Amino acid sequence: MNDGPNPTTMPEWEELVADADGIAAEYRESGWDAVVLEPIDVTPVERADRSGLDVTIAESAYDRVADLVGSDDVSFGDAEVYYRPSEGESDDQRFALVVERDERSESAVLVPVTYALSASREVFERALREEDLQIHVRPEAADEWIVFSHDDPSLFLEKSDVREWTDG
Repeated sequence: MNDGPNPTTMPEWEELVADADGIAAEYRESGWDAVVLEPIDVTPVERADRSGLDVTIAESAYDRVADLVGSDDVSFGDAEVYYRPSEGESDDQRFALVVERDERSESAVLVPVTYALSASREVFERALREEDLQIHVRPEAADEWIVFSHDDPSLFLEKSDVREWTDG
């Protein structure tokens, strides 16, 4: 995730995962199929062929999401982003809960992510420029992924970060 302290041991991460479970329960109470992913790792990736956040999850969770995404009845085109900066010692660390949604099939995939701005700067600058932040969900032991695309990357950042990176 980064070279500093493990962000998944920070209180913000624990709160984010608890929020994901709570939001998923609300979706399920409303009749939705809701899957909460528990990332093993979140890494910024900036390559010619792929840019965004790589979210590595357990193979069993990946199979469930792949089945859901592969269904002819499901088409994720809507998302909610619950963003929060770190309130701890590391002002560089960010946390977000992304809820990928398909209202027609009443399906949701909840993806908690964390990233250090210093390590993710190129990813977010490109995403802001291209108006597309991609989240690549991938299984731990395979080189395949499911991509969720977000046309408003600013939802993952502080307003001051967006101004600095788009004006400078």
